[in-house]
Amino acid sequence: MKKEDIRTIVATDCGSTTTKAILIEQQGEEFRLIARGEAPTTVEAPVEDVTKGVFNAINELEEIVGRKFTDGDTLLKPKKGSDGFDIYISTSSAGGGLQMMVAGVVKAMSAESAARAALGAGAIVMDTIASNDGRLPHQKIERIRKLRPDMILFSGGIDGGTTKHVVEIAQILAAADPKPRFGITFQLPVIYAGNKDARELVKELISKKVALTVTDNLRPVLERENLLPARHLIHDQFLEHVMQQAPGYKQLMAMTDYEIEPTPGAVGTIMQRIAREKKIQILGVDIGGATTDVFSVFQGIYNRTVSANFGMSYSISNTVSEAGLDNVMRWIPFDMNEKDLMNRVKNKMIRPTSIPQLMEELIFEQAVAREALRLSLIQHKEMAVSLKGVQKERTMSDIFSQSSDSSLVNMTTLNMIIGSGGVLSHSPRRHQAAIMMIDAFLPEGVTQLTVDSIFMMPQLGVLTNFHPEAAAQVFEKDCLIYLGTCVAPIGAEKDGKKCLEFKISMPDGKVIQDELTFGDIRVYPLGVGQVAKLYAKPAKNLDLGAGPGISIEDTLYGGVVGIIFDTRGRRPFKLPENKSERVAKMQRWLSSMNAYPNY
Repeated sequence: MKKEDIRTIVATDCGSTTTKAILIEQQGEEFRLIARGEAPTTVEAPVEDVTKGVFNAINELEEIVGRKFTDGDTLLKPKKGSDGFDIYISTSSAGGGLQMMVAGVVKAMSAESAARAALGAGAIVMDTIASNDGRLPHQKIERIRKLRPDMILFSGGIDGGTTKHVVEIAQILAAADPKPRFGITFQLPVIYAGNKDARELVKELISKKVALTVTDNLRPVLERENLLPARHLIHDQFLEHVMQQAPGYKQLMAMTDYEIEPTPGAVGTIMQRIAREKKIQILGVDIGGATTDVFSVFQGIYNRTVSANFGMSYSISNTVSEAGLDNVMRWIPFDMNEKDLMNRVKNKMIRPTSIPQLMEELIFEQAVAREALRLSLIQHKEMAVSLKGVQKERTMSDIFSQSSDSSLVNMTTLNMIIGSGGVLSHSPRRHQAAIMMIDAFLPEGVTQLTVDSIFMMPQLGVLTNFHPEAAAQVFEKDCLIYLGTCVAPIGAEKDGKKCLEFKISMPDGKVIQDELTFGDIRVYPLGVGQVAKLYAKPAKNLDLGAGPGISIEDTLYGGVVGIIFDTRGRRPFKLPENKSERVAKMQRWLSSMNAYPNY
């Protein structure tokens, strides 16, 4: 169907536990979200057919809008009268999503490039094998056999360099004789993206044991990284091999009008497009029960990481363990002892799908969420280094110092944060989502805050490939909930000392002129869709992005919360060590945010 003839779109996202369906229709000159339905995903036993869950979710759409989109096991396409729809698209992370292992010669170089390529394609990296990873060959072989990934990406060596170490990795793969997770009668897809001079040797060693494909070297020369060819091939192999073997996916692929994409890959697609079109730098996060995904687009370079052990239910114990009890308890605005906190953690482990019934339980979970988000961002910064991008040149000194200092993630130049996941998208008050993201990410300067209303970014990511206007309109109007803009100076000052004076020109012509003291949070209302102009001058040792003491002019975007001035300091951000002082300050800040008005 031609793009200009498309009026009605049904899109699904087949998650591990839930299949979500959305209905998008053209209304007047723009596309809008009409309805959303969901049903349990049916890829596992006893059903073992993902299409059953898809039809159930679409049937819910039918009930909501009172129209027919299916006839038995058939989708009604194209639209005729009021029934049916024009296009059907889908994403999937069912069955645990795309699970990959990556291998490279040097852990901090080719193996790290392979991990970045796999993560950017939407995969979960189960393990990274490298010649210098400290494990003996038999341990690596055992690990590959035990994990049973969906796919392996294998890299190493620069073009024209030595082939010795690449051959060693290939020998380990050959000895492991890896088998795929689904379809045991099929060969495991393995992508080789290393030294081109070693291609024939690699083929000779492993082509009879695995489904080997070859693409351009991830690191053709030492100073340059080339990730896109491998990412495209991962997507192709995902469709041709992995999806074909998953229960019901062959039928699902026949139903869709556009290629199915891994859910995180589709989220990355929409984020890259929005960043490119708006010419902004974006940080996105999806916090789930078991994992937390972080996405970013800085300097036009897209990065994604998966923090596999930071989450709000199945991984809550690990989150608290990694963060430390003190770091979790610092966000709780009342007296809670460690035993009480650990009991709540274990209860959540036992009943991972439970939701808070009491205000104390909600505040506790949101305290854990701050730490899960904070730790995930730290991991993301370490992975999103300057070499990340395609065709990105580095100096020789940079090559041997892949530290977080070279991270592309710059909180000062960040324009927008997009939060997603139950604890953010479904928090009882949007003010709570805003303060969780501010506390966890500590945005610097002027930063817009948003949350994804119902996590429809995956479907919009696929839609943007063939109807970018429709995807952009739904993303702007229905997907994002605008919370407001955070203004936060970098640096430290004495508590209570004047640190910022500012003037806001409101859309109704009114001018707000005020000054703030250090260690405070203050909120000014500015509605959704409204825009104001900010003039602000920080104290001489504080910085709003232009330099210490230098005034700035910027645009403030309104939202459900409004304009949030956060003068609690950055680099360092410190909370009082004294317990009673900390509790008192937390209560004051949360009151300023109006986060828990009846508590």
